[in-house]
Amino acid sequence: MTPQELLRGIPLGTRIVARHLLDDGRATDALGWLRSRDADHIVVETRRGLETVALAAVIAAKEVPPPPAPRPR
Repeated sequence: MTPQELLRGIPLGTRIVARHLLDDGRATDALGWLRSRDADHIVVETRRGLETVALAAVIAAKEVPPPPAPRPR
């Protein structure tokens, strides 16, 4: 299964990480909740906000567990 097939089939609201290539060729990760998708893009809700990622740029993807609970101070 390709990363694109995984991202097209996984339910919205699932926590994922999608490694994708930037325009300069470097790779970066979008880690968060899968919020929407269309034929060409996914939208991931990350800690920094909503990030739109082109499916054609995705080189790896997987489902990840929920974040750990905050540590007590």
